[in-house]
Amino acid sequence: MSRDTAIDSIMTTYRKSIWNRFTKGVREFDMIKPDDKIAVCISGGKDSMILAKCIEEYSKISGISFSIIYLCMNPGYKPENVKMILDNANSLGLSLDIFDTKIFKSIEHEQSNPCFLCSRLRRGALYKAALERGCNKIALGHHFDDVIETILMGMLYGGQIQTMMPKLHSNNYKGIQVIRPLYYVRESAIIDWAESNGLKFLRCACSATANDNNMQDITKRQEIKELIKSLKVKNPDIEHHIFRSVWNVDLKRLISYHLDDERHHFLDGYDD
Repeated sequence: MSRDTAIDSIMTTYRKSIWNRFTKGVREFDMIKPDDKIAVCISGGKDSMILAKCIEEYSKISGISFSIIYLCMNPGYKPENVKMILDNANSLGLSLDIFDTKIFKSIEHEQSNPCFLCSRLRRGALYKAALERGCNKIALGHHFDDVIETILMGMLYGGQIQTMMPKLHSNNYKGIQVIRPLYYVRESAIIDWAESNGLKFLRCACSATANDNNMQDITKRQEIKELIKSLKVKNPDIEHHIFRSVWNVDLKRLISYHLDDERHHFLDGYDD
């Protein structure tokens, strides 16, 4: 498969389900501006690869002058996994900026929550690498399904109502913003695109998750996927309703909420 075939299918067969949804998210949330330097973070999975192709094409036709690098962190992959990432990148015409870390090694003895720790360490390493390369934005491959799953995971496992934001400023790395241009794109469309182009991408290759005791986060997300799937049988619009729920929050109908460290309770001023 050539890079031209990959982008052609995004612009034709998957124009409605991928390209139009990608551009809607970018424009609606004002994600890309003139003179941005964006680090598209390549994990080796399907989501980051299609994100790279969409941003590459957007840079050509949007009329916005911005630059891109394709930043790939090797947290300790086996050589065959690194080869798969490079082979896929080459077939898609992507020139990767790869840097090595020892994150997998640093979490191999973590028992309680290795996925959370790995995610935090990887994010920090990516922020630092992006800043060193003069980038002001990091593009991540989270999609619509990640968003609604995160909403439910927060409610059912975290006791909180929050969502995965389409863009945000980093609290710890000044000058860096995170953007999620696939915010409206369904995972099923990405899977269809990959399969139709004969592409096989890297999934989680962390040795820590090889131990069944360390599969908590992955299992929870899979449980949420199955829950949504079961609810969809009786309510085909369930995913849309979950997504819209965090757009239609009535603060007067919440027991309490907080804005950073400022906390509010419905009894505050209740009798005034």
